[in-house]
Amino acid sequence: MRVLLIDSNDGRAAIVQQALKDNGYTVVARLPDCGQLSAQVAEDKPDAIIVDTDLPDRDALESMRQVSQDNPRPIVLFTERSDRHTISDAIKAGVSAYVVDGVDPKRLNTIMDVAIAQFREFQAMRSELDEVKAKLADRRDVDKAKGILMQRKGLSEADAYAALRSMAMNNNQSIGEAARSLIAAAQLLV
Repeated sequence: MRVLLIDSNDGRAAIVQQALKDNGYTVVARLPDCGQLSAQVAEDKPDAIIVDTDLPDRDALESMRQVSQDNPRPIVLFTERSDRHTISDAIKAGVSAYVVDGVDPKRLNTIMDVAIAQFREFQAMRSELDEVKAKLADRRDVDKAKGILMQRKGLSEADAYAALRSMAMNNNQSIGEAARSLIAAAQLLV
């Protein structure tokens, strides 16, 4: 597994790097801070990110949030101190594991396994949520398109749905796409 390591402390980074190596991980790059995190993730395509810091600042959390949005990866944050607000901000930024009291090389493998499992579970839930949102949007648009057909063509609801379904099949579209096309066309004709 390829890991991107972020740590400004050379001695601590060397310990973490050795612990990662001992557990079968490859450190593909090391950064002193999160300033270039997005670019480094895009370039090296690590499987996971480890951030080791005393306390993450707003810029670091924003960089992690950007990566989680654009190039999601499991992010493990090791820190010396914590407070509820920082933990909450870190989780919102996409951190999969927030570990206080720094890195314990003996626990590193377990922490990584848990973080990766949580990341995968979260990604699955995010995909499911996106799918449900898309289905709801399709349903809303289909209902609106049926309403347009019923009003303008005097069709029953069943006939309006059949016409919309036929339009979708004829244009090799999903019924949601056909509904959005019909709604757009109707708005042009108003």
